[in-house]
Amino acid sequence: MNSRNQALFVIGESTLNLETFEDICHNRLKVSLSESSRIKVQRCDEFRRSLATSSRRIYGVNTGFGRLADTVIPIEQQATLQKNLIRSHAVGWGEPLSLPEARGMIFLRAMSLSHGYSGARVAVIEQLLWLLEENLHPFIPSRGSVGASGDLAPLSHLALVLMAEGHLLDAQGKRVPAEPVLKKLGRRGLELEAKEGLALINGTQLMNSLGLLAAGEAQELVRWATLAAALSLEALEGSALPFGQKYHQVRPHPEIGDIAHCFRNLLTGSQVLAGHHDCPRVQDPYSIRCSPQVIGASLGVVRQTCAVFLTEAGSVTDNPVLLPEDDEIITGGHFHGQPLAFQLDFLYQATSELANISDRRVNLLLGGNGGRLPRFLAGQPGLESGLMIAQYLTAALVTENKSKAFPAAVDSVPTSDGQEDHVSMGSVSAVKLGGVLDRTRTVIAVEMITAARALQFITRQELAAKAGRQQLLLSGPLQDLVDALSELIDLDPKDRSLTEDLEIVITWMKNRGIPATALACLDPVIPVGNSGKE
Repeated sequence: MNSRNQALFVIGESTLNLETFEDICHNRLKVSLSESSRIKVQRCDEFRRSLATSSRRIYGVNTGFGRLADTVIPIEQQATLQKNLIRSHAVGWGEPLSLPEARGMIFLRAMSLSHGYSGARVAVIEQLLWLLEENLHPFIPSRGSVGASGDLAPLSHLALVLMAEGHLLDAQGKRVPAEPVLKKLGRRGLELEAKEGLALINGTQLMNSLGLLAAGEAQELVRWATLAAALSLEALEGSALPFGQKYHQVRPHPEIGDIAHCFRNLLTGSQVLAGHHDCPRVQDPYSIRCSPQVIGASLGVVRQTCAVFLTEAGSVTDNPVLLPEDDEIITGGHFHGQPLAFQLDFLYQATSELANISDRRVNLLLGGNGGRLPRFLAGQPGLESGLMIAQYLTAALVTENKSKAFPAAVDSVPTSDGQEDHVSMGSVSAVKLGGVLDRTRTVIAVEMITAARALQFITRQELAAKAGRQQLLLSGPLQDLVDALSELIDLDPKDRSLTEDLEIVITWMKNRGIPATALACLDPVIPVGNSGKE
């Protein structure tokens, strides 16, 4: 069932992909629980109830947690044990998760519990889905998880809200107690039973939510990076030969070939390209002719990240796992975030490289292109500085990206008195991604502005004539892109502050404003990841 063609995502029936996940996070798609999932959950719940009264020692059901797992908890205190677990583990700090990030966590936790191997009641999942239905925003500090034993602290803050404790964020971002909000909406807090607190917080849902949302943003940046590079190639009058189909067949990496195909689509019909077909220049700098290899490699990482994270979204990630059909309880490590941590670090690096190569093209555009463009793209070089300082900004942002690129997944600080002696630190990688996405988007925006201004000296008749050259026209898709940009900001080559222009272009990019003709040229880039059963 394709959930993009319906107004409801049914857990246990619908297919999850990146676009569907984004729709749920942004409250464009409602969520419900299938009858088949209810049956699985109820079967495991019955198994859990039988365990709670048995003499078997079961972690988190009738024992303490972590290093305290050797403490036996009598049946009359097992519900209190779960409440205490949530309250004691809600230790977070830092900027709270945004509403889409929090909604992603809520949805993914419901998904994990729906498989019927966690021992939670249907009522627990229904409480999670109710939060989505009401579009409530739990207060979840972004820091506190080490990415193993699950995202314990963030998920505990979410679980507090389910219990009508903890806090929500109102429309203004103000923290408010959850209890009166739930009471006003006629909803009671959950009374947790044995194992249910542990089932709610042993999982990778902070890493998974932030990672999938970041992959969606990175996918969009791949599109913009391709468009910016195509504009720069035209402004620098580079060669399209390195983007040829036969050339890329001899090194058949799919993503590199996809990006090269996008370039061919974008450049078809260009007078600029045809105007220097017999150019004596032997080869272009790497940042031009290697654009498919670099952008394509980043696209490959985005696709790989999506595949791993969609698999995780359909997984059971808590501990212990209950197998009612086998009468087994397995205490293992499905909560460990290492598979996600590696991908999160890799996604950071792939995004950062989009900015690296973009900055190099900005530098080329400002260098005059062998006298074919004015230095720094100034209308009157010397009297005016043009876009000189724009490249200072990109240089600073690229360096900041590099300074924060150390992979958190290669570090581990033992916790719980050494019981949890290896952790993934994937949450640290996850919370870094927002910064690198913002900085990279800004660098690409600078390149878009710079390339579009450079093209004014080629495509505008009066400026081309002033330089003693023939006016040349862009391809239709690239001209539509420049026209859309010119409706937002002034591309005339004169000195003025660019900060406001930059902010306008960044907002345009965030709103995914690529013109339809240009977007159609990027079709190979659009399908990212695989669409597997959740």
